[in-house]
Amino acid sequence: MFDRIVSELGPWNWIVLGFALLVMEVVAPGIFMLWIGIAALIIGAVSLLIWDAAIWTWQVQVLAFLALSLVSAYVGKKLVGGRHDPTDQPLLNRRGAQMIGRMATLAEPIRDGRGRIKLGDTLWRVSGPDLPAGTQVRVTGAADTDLELTVERV
Repeated sequence: MFDRIVSELGPWNWIVLGFALLVMEVVAPGIFMLWIGIAALIIGAVSLLIWDAAIWTWQVQVLAFLALSLVSAYVGKKLVGGRHDPTDQPLLNRRGAQMIGRMATLAEPIRDGRGRIKLGDTLWRVSGPDLPAGTQVRVTGAADTDLELTVERV
């Protein structure tokens, strides 16, 4: 059955697959469907040229597609993923990490290890030893996942 579908569609099955993968990349970007779609389009273009060759069976096409998908994903990773240039602002999108070392006064007491400080115009949740409100503290750490700072008494 699969052999019949492939032979009826001819080389267009790869072209349709390639465009479907490119559309998937537009709908859900960042999952490297672009490179696999390009591989399918290349196999479709080659199929248009040598469709009637005896060696160009659907099994050979699938193997060529798989190999070309791996190569194109690797090349795509090298082209796009290898850009880790050093920056002059390494903490730009890490707001909690920017607060480490700053001094603040407790806006709410720390009870059972939790309290709040005000830095700038923002109230931050903090964890640390139990301290009364108004105590001067220093930020010693920041949790990336829940925007909570760790403090110690000055």
